[in-house]
Amino acid sequence: MSRIGRLPVKIPKGVKVSIGDGRVTLEGPKGKVTQEYSAEVAVKVEGDTVVVTRADDTRTAKSLHGLYRNLIKNAIIGLSTGFSKTLVITGVGYKAEVKGKSLVLTLGYSTPIEYPVPEGVTMEVENNTRITVRGSDIQQVGQICSEIRSFRSVEPYKGKGIKYENEYVRRKVGKSGIK
Repeated sequence: MSRIGRLPVKIPKGVKVSIGDGRVTLEGPKGKVTQEYSAEVAVKVEGDTVVVTRADDTRTAKSLHGLYRNLIKNAIIGLSTGFSKTLVITGVGYKAEVKGKSLVLTLGYSTPIEYPVPEGVTMEVENNTRITVRGSDIQQVGQICSEIRSFRSVEPYKGKGIKYENEYVRRKVGKSGIK
């Protein structure tokens, strides 16, 4: 039995779970999510928990067992509390601000970069250098942070660029200047 897949997922108050036609529909304070699942696994609601079981011991059933359990768990967490990631901008003159429905980044290029904020996601900027991305879908929050970071990833000599809050950038020593 899968170590992750066998664990039941607790349903918090305010989240409704309904199962039917090979899909799990979850409703909560932050929206509604529908997650389809394969016929090789079975999903049941038992009291205040969701239990995922597999039909047989084939390789694909084993791999899908833990996957669907975690997808359902992430949907429940996203609908009840949500997810957030923080990006930090480092560099002289590098800054960010939210204007209407877009994030405007000044990163040393000749023109500022405007990144449209997708539906269901909120962005907050603190001190022009900290961007906090919040949403109910963990995949969408991670994808948005990755796209923003790709505009100017951190370089190893001076450490300028956009990085995740808990990311460690290994710094390199520059030229030694010996003649």
